[in-house]
Amino acid sequence: MEATELARLQFALLAAVHFLFVLLTLGLGPVVAIFNMRWVHAKGDRALVFENATRFWGQLYLVNYALGIAAGIVLELQFGLHFPGLLDVAGEVFGAPLAVETLVAFFLESTLLGLWVFGWHLFPRVLHAGIFWAVVLTGYVSAFTVMVANGFLRNPLGYALEGPPDAQVARITDVGALVTNPAALLSSLHVVGACLMAGGFVLVGVSAWHLRRTGGGLRLPTGPDEDLWRHSMRAGIWTGAIGVLFAQAFGYSQFEYIDETGAVDGNVDVSVLLEVMMRSADLVLLGAFVLPFLLIAGALFRMRGRRALYATLTALLPLPFVVAILGWLARELGRQPWIVQGVLGVDDAVSDQSSRTVLASLVLLVGLMVTLAVLDWWVLGRLARAGTDRLVLGAAAGDVLRDDGASADVLLRFGAVPAAGAPGAPRAPGVEPGPEGAR
Repeated sequence: MEATELARLQFALLAAVHFLFVLLTLGLGPVVAIFNMRWVHAKGDRALVFENATRFWGQLYLVNYALGIAAGIVLELQFGLHFPGLLDVAGEVFGAPLAVETLVAFFLESTLLGLWVFGWHLFPRVLHAGIFWAVVLTGYVSAFTVMVANGFLRNPLGYALEGPPDAQVARITDVGALVTNPAALLSSLHVVGACLMAGGFVLVGVSAWHLRRTGGGLRLPTGPDEDLWRHSMRAGIWTGAIGVLFAQAFGYSQFEYIDETGAVDGNVDVSVLLEVMMRSADLVLLGAFVLPFLLIAGALFRMRGRRALYATLTALLPLPFVVAILGWLARELGRQPWIVQGVLGVDDAVSDQSSRTVLASLVLLVGLMVTLAVLDWWVLGRLARAGTDRLVLGAAAGDVLRDDGASADVLLRFGAVPAAGAPGAPRAPGVEPGPEGAR
């Protein structure tokens, strides 16, 4: 393969994998915030349910957020490595929104998230919940700035080319046009829908897995954990349904400006990809209409044969991620052979490095990105299966490190030190165990 094709492949793989992190972070954020606020206003047993829900889903959010930040850094590395022409010609326009995204995500959003995590037992509940709503808001602002940058590539507006013909540079001339670009606004709302859809499927899939284990018979599950999974299932169904409607509505609304640019016309591969994505989305839309009806009078948790339904819902968990990646690929491939539609071609933006050099970069960066993704999914899977057992987020240090009869190897795995006299506990120098424990 030529260097240009390898550079394109590297960007496609890195962007696709990184997008998986974004989907889950933005999809889970509003749900965690709602559970957090419901915990603020709940009393008695319901307060415990919503507290555990906030802590459980908050843990998944934090793990995915942290590794997603690392994945984002890997993604941005490639622009300077293999697309210097893009930065030379359109760096001022393309880079301005990304600079704002860096300030919002890496500084403001991360600071607020740190306050939420470490201020769990310091701030009043209302303030603590409000901080996480601010985290969610900054997360969506960050995503919008990225879509502004991407929208410029797809449908360049609000700029002018200046300089000699052989060294022209794009300058921002109309910030309003750049920000209100339909390729940014409509796509952002479409991405919001995709994220909510993905978050909803994760909530439903994980909750269904736990409900299938604890309430597979005709008996309605009882207890705080079962209540948590039922509330999570309801939240996931409504979140996913809203997300599907947003994704469908603002996905189809983009066809007008796509037809005007003509980037997809005649591109057979992209047309087929787009058709597959749309038919998959239609199937998801059908489920989004059916599942909410099963929530009436708790029918979803009482119906016969619900074990099979729970198993199906768990198996469908990856579907929105697959559909979202297909949509993203259709959008990006449809712009070819332009990197900035009608302004800068891909061949003119790619560096003059050898194919071997680009291939080495591809293997290294894609390998690193995939490693982060696999690590993310492995940790999320373990946390999801563990349920509310030993929740760390929001727990007092004594609760996390307590000795409640667990074996020494389990305690050490969690970083705890067994209490004095417990099996595996360290003994003071010169103290030998005796029939009554120690003498």
